Amino acid sequence: MTRRDLRWKAAGLALFALSCAMAAALDGSALALAFLPLALLALPLLVHGKRVGQMVRARWRGHGRTVDMLHAARLRRDSPARSKFPR
Repeated sequence: MTRRDLRWKAAGLALFALSCAMAAALDGSALALAFLPLALLALPLLVHGKRVGQMVRARWRGHGRTVDMLHAARLRRDSPARSKFPR
């Protein structure tokens, strides 16, 4: 896991922790519901890391085949030709 991926995951954890803490601090208040979407948005960051940013950029640029594009990028990145230990 790269440092960049860990930073994305740490951002997701921080956002999730802060939104849960604020919701707990506002216990019983209707304002606590405002922090639920933040907690839900933080979960994909926490789980998937930098790929969330990659998916958002692909969606903004209008790629209809986002999944295919990401899979092709992963195959290019992980190709055996670039490996230190060729098979």
